Amino acid sequence: MTSAHRLALSLPLELPLGEQPAVAQEMERRGYTDAWSLEVDGTDIFVPAAVVAAATTLRVGTAIANVYTRGPATLAMTAATMAELAPGRFVLGIGSGSQPVVETWNSMKFHRPVTRVKEMVAFLRQALAGERVVFDGSTFKVDGFRLSRPPAIVPPIHVAALREGMLRAAGEVADGVCLNWLSAADVRRSVAVVREAARAAGRDPEAIEITARVMVDIDEPSAAQDIAMRRHVCAYLNVPVYKQFHEWLGRGGELGGMWEAWQAGDRKAATAAIPRATIDDLIVNGTVAERRAHIERYFEAGVDTAFLSLATAERDPAPRSALMLDALREHAPR
Repeated sequence: MTSAHRLALSLPLELPLGEQPAVAQEMERRGYTDAWSLEVDGTDIFVPAAVVAAATTLRVGTAIANVYTRGPATLAMTAATMAELAPGRFVLGIGSGSQPVVETWNSMKFHRPVTRVKEMVAFLRQALAGERVVFDGSTFKVDGFRLSRPPAIVPPIHVAALREGMLRAAGEVADGVCLNWLSAADVRRSVAVVREAARAAGRDPEAIEITARVMVDIDEPSAAQDIAMRRHVCAYLNVPVYKQFHEWLGRGGELGGMWEAWQAGDRKAATAAIPRATIDDLIVNGTVAERRAHIERYFEAGVDTAFLSLATAERDPAPRSALMLDALREHAPR
């Protein structure tokens, strides 16, 4: 990892929120530069970032805040609050999420995601600059909103992208792109789309930051670890947006058996159908040295900032937290 590359914690850490500031401070001393939060079905995305931002000088970001489940004004207010708490070191990562999150869990319509994201970026640019916004978009409308506490330093906006349409959108309108669930070898293809779209839009393609969530399984190699990683892949890559993404990446052949078994309702056959080579491409695993070398390949392929998303099959909270902390120390830059 060169000095230009950034290694990030993935929030929330595997600890009660009240204990995370001390750990984040330690990891900052060990060379981590960032802490980027996520949300699925646990904590929300902004509170863990705020907890760490208040206790450290780390850059903090969201990867990603959903553009459907938060209304435009609410998203602008929350981003402005974070930018006030961490001036000059907050990055607002936004994205469309997935059908289960938007439709099944939040009773909204997952409709025209690329347009929704581009329109949200346009709205947020105006709102975070303190302008009175009248926005007549095709996916939402805002009439006369103005932040009463606009941030002194407007945060950069990153866009989460999988396939070509959203990758182009990131290149056209965003300050960075958030990549997810791809191999180190896949990075170059995604980055090329972003850079070309930026160039075509008259923007500096090299100014766009490339961030990626890197999946890291920290368990010792075993049959149990193999099953856990297979289940992890199945849980994500059968979601429609991720399935379409990996079809676009050219994995139709190697993942076709998994998709067919999953559709037939045979979860055991689906996990067994995933080639081990595919798992090793998508999930960093092995010895500490092997994991560090694999993470380095993401940087070599064009990633500027990597968020380490650690996983273990250990369910007991105390040993689970201990394993996660040990792994963060093992992967620290210093």
